Amino acid sequence: MPLTHYVTLGRSGLRVSPFCLGAMTFGEDWGWGSTVADSEAIIATFLERGGNFIDTANGYTRGHSERIIGDFIAHDRSRRDRIVIATKFFSNLYLGDPNGGGTSRKAIVASCEQSLRRLQTDYIDLYWMHAWDRHTPIDETMRALDDLVRAGKVRYIGVSDTPAWKVAQAQVLADWKGWTPFVALQVEYSLIERTIEGELLPMAREFGLGVTPWSPLRGGALSGKYTRANAGTMKADRGDRVTAFLNERTYTIIDELTRIAGELGVTPAAVAIAWVQQRPGVTSTIIGARTMTQLEANLAALDVPLTADHMAALDKVSEPTLNFPHQFLKFASMFSAGGTTINGEPSVVWPMAPKDDGERY
Repeated sequence: MPLTHYVTLGRSGLRVSPFCLGAMTFGEDWGWGSTVADSEAIIATFLERGGNFIDTANGYTRGHSERIIGDFIAHDRSRRDRIVIATKFFSNLYLGDPNGGGTSRKAIVASCEQSLRRLQTDYIDLYWMHAWDRHTPIDETMRALDDLVRAGKVRYIGVSDTPAWKVAQAQVLADWKGWTPFVALQVEYSLIERTIEGELLPMAREFGLGVTPWSPLRGGALSGKYTRANAGTMKADRGDRVTAFLNERTYTIIDELTRIAGELGVTPAAVAIAWVQQRPGVTSTIIGARTMTQLEANLAALDVPLTADHMAALDKVSEPTLNFPHQFLKFASMFSAGGTTINGEPSVVWPMAPKDDGERY
């Protein structure tokens, strides 16, 4: 699938590429990441291939990520208008200031103005709530975002890393009040992290939210760099973010990725990303890259022809354990469907149900 096969984001008319370029690694301010020159080369290559969706945040590399993107587009208004720029608010860049971060009206407006200055633009295409702020009423957040949209400073809004029940509350509130609703959901999703399949993904489908997964390689754990053979000997730049998940379950997943990758003649990383992109409800997967080599390797996932058998094999080795009531609900249809098939889903017969002999009270 070419990068130019654009898709609409959720219940909106916004067209985005099937892969989104994640900019968290733009800048070396955290001790790792891409130089300014490498970041600009990565952006240029992504755009040349037809990608049009770039994702950053006010807190990435202390604001430097936004500044790099802003410098890249600053002198070409037509280039800026062709790019879908997404950034986020929530992170506090002013330690000691309780209003420097979060999702209050004061914090949102200030964060937006600062991001606009760093990005050197007068509007943000997609403005994400980076995470749920339990200290701020969601109606205050939604009203402030609606004001930014009405003022022309923001085109669309999205939500990231927030419980499904809180997102649902925000969407219903926006519909009731006539405010701007979220059009997209950004969440972690990979063969290692699949628990969003319990609440968040079904919620997104119900409300028409486009899903943009982040960390499809789980911080690099599924890159192919880590294997059973070198267990405990490979250093990870992100430390526990990667190594804490290098357990038996992960190595079983890596073994299957390696098998399928060998069969298809591609890398394990490409298979892992392709699996995420082909999951139901996913609109545009966020891929990160610190080097041009990594960008090329990740873009190769667009051409990985995973079959139904491949998907089923990966599903099996990575099957998550979901919170109650999801395990229970797998069997609930036997109580309600009477052994029939509904919407293509068959049911077993409840052994304690009345028989066809009419013995009912």
